[in-house]
Amino acid sequence: MIMLNKLRNNYKTNIIKEKYRHLFVIIESIHNNIVPASLEMLGEARRLMDHFNLTYNSNEKVIAILLGDGIKDLSQELIFYGADAVIYADDPNLKYPINKIYTKVISQIATDSNSLEEISPEYVSEFKKPRYMFFLADSIGRHLSATVLAELDSGLASDINKLVISNLEIKHQHKTNGKAISYQKILEMYRPDFSGFLWTTILCLDNKNPEIEKEFHPQACSIIPGAFQPIIKDTRRTGTIVEYKPKFDQDDLKIKVLKQELTKNPFQFENYKVIISFGRGIKENPQDNIKLIEKLAKFLDAQIGISLPISKKIFQLNEKYDSLYITPNRVIGTSGIRVTPKIYIAVGISGAIQHLEGMKESDFIIAINPDENSPIKDVCDIFIKGRMEDVIPILLEELDKQLGQIKEEKEIKVNTYGKL
Repeated sequence: MIMLNKLRNNYKTNIIKEKYRHLFVIIESIHNNIVPASLEMLGEARRLMDHFNLTYNSNEKVIAILLGDGIKDLSQELIFYGADAVIYADDPNLKYPINKIYTKVISQIATDSNSLEEISPEYVSEFKKPRYMFFLADSIGRHLSATVLAELDSGLASDINKLVISNLEIKHQHKTNGKAISYQKILEMYRPDFSGFLWTTILCLDNKNPEIEKEFHPQACSIIPGAFQPIIKDTRRTGTIVEYKPKFDQDDLKIKVLKQELTKNPFQFENYKVIISFGRGIKENPQDNIKLIEKLAKFLDAQIGISLPISKKIFQLNEKYDSLYITPNRVIGTSGIRVTPKIYIAVGISGAIQHLEGMKESDFIIAINPDENSPIKDVCDIFIKGRMEDVIPILLEELDKQLGQIKEEKEIKVNTYGKL
């Protein structure tokens, strides 16, 4: 009897696994152009599922989900960038990403086995929901991922920048009733912790404790833009494109977006050859240290950026400096913008993973930090060990001398040419 029950349990487990298939990637577009970070996410999905199919001898797909108005022609582009299939919904009611409407349509697609008939007929009869789902960790995706996963009754990991699929043995008082149980094909989702130097691993696991047994699929996450690279576009790639006809609740259609405009970063970092960013190292005297950085920036005709923790208003500043510098528009990194200036000067920034991703492509990097073991030392061209309060005044003095010499040389040349 014990052996028979064990076989039944194994059979039940296998049936459960068959209910969840494929990796669904939610693509964002603006004015009928694919958001570049969506292609980064699609590239990582392609790499993961290629490894998944090889490891588990499967034939599961990367399926891109695309909503909008007049977006049908973008479907082939998504195939070229790694999707096995695209399910698109093209409707005037989807022109703008209204969260309530998008949530319902994506949830409909995620549970519609008919849409998979052309894509994956071998799995259609058992299909219930996706195995995995990816969203962008931006202003749209963070909100959308939360509401979609609530609708699908599963979990969500936010702001992920590393992904692994593996088999794990888990022992958990709540999930497994304290017993070591093997979990198969688990998406390990990593995100930087609040320090920025360590990863936190997030798992979306079924409850296998008989008293609270419950399945949690899809395993889903929102992915930080810039965390991955898109694959190289291959126009020889072929795939399946399926149109989905969405069903709308008339009450939801009462919500109208009349106009959508893209706002540019008011600080226009791309127009500056030099960028100076500061972090928590200003802590000894925040306001005076910002004034020092401000002087250096004016001298070098540089724009000023900040690290993510600074944007959380962790220091007390007067209204002028708080409103001018402590703003998300100045954040450099995966949670802000990526910059590639000729010279990047990091002042009082240790070098958290997400910050380095935003500035490591700069041509020349200078770091000022009293801690010679700071991670930023590994990516900079010049590391100045010292407190900014001591280093910046010396830099300003030396720069002033150099500028004075340049002016003198110019005057000598002018006088010489004048005599000639």
